[in-house]
Amino acid sequence: MKIQKGDKVKIILGKDRGKEGKIGLVMVKSKKVFVEGANLYKRHVKKRGNLEGGIIDIPKPMDISNVALICPNCNKTTRVGIKKLENNDKLAVSAKIRFCRKCKKEINTNAKV
Repeated sequence: MKIQKGDKVKIILGKDRGKEGKIGLVMVKSKKVFVEGANLYKRHVKKRGNLEGGIIDIPKPMDISNVALICPNCNKTTRVGIKKLENNDKLAVSAKIRFCRKCKKEINTNAKV
């Protein structure tokens, strides 16, 4: 996946178009993401035991194609490229690194929170 948990993104389609937020969860198989503070829906809930009843906000997932990554280096929305680093060791596994297509700088891969 080119977008990971903890990345800052901008919503480019949908009812929250233009909002920015962090990725809270990525569902790889269904290609959906949860953006903190976006795509919230109201839900009427009855009182159950210790939980209060009322109207609560529930976040819903959005398609990954509706968000664009904001590069931490140049602070612009960008597409993500992937470089493959080759190692001379035959036993070592080659690593993949994400980079910004606009400024060509590496995007921090351990931004997972």
